[in-house]
Amino acid sequence: MRYVVDTSVAVRWFIADLTHPGSEAVLEKIVREPELFAVPELFLYELFAVLQRHHPKAMEVFSEDVDRILRSGVLRYPMTEHIYSRAERFVRMGLTGYDSVYVALAEELEGRWLTFDSRAHALLRGEGLSVDLYEAAGQVWVDESD
Repeated sequence: MRYVVDTSVAVRWFIADLTHPGSEAVLEKIVREPELFAVPELFLYELFAVLQRHHPKAMEVFSEDVDRILRSGVLRYPMTEHIYSRAERFVRMGLTGYDSVYVALAEELEGRWLTFDSRAHALLRGEGLSVDLYEAAGQVWVDESD
């Protein structure tokens, strides 16, 4: 199974006031098995914007840490016709366009979207495509076959 990492997870790796055990568990798993993870290209733009607003060394963090994590083997997925076609269904369910892209990628890869967006997760509850890391204890989100 592939896990699509939301920006809400990644910002918690770099902004001390936002750290959370769920985001740390994701980072530990990425370090060990990066091939299990994917991000849409949108992820980089969102993370860059958040770091610029909230981190005193945003450029250093982005160029050293973010780049290193993504070069480790995490799949960086472009916007494709399949993704935006799938995303439209999630927009109709009430998700933002951004969140819809993450979920569409999770569906495309037969995976799950890891997020701290409880509202978006609630809208998707019956789909089996997302994990709210506020709700998940430890590494409950990890598929045992991984």
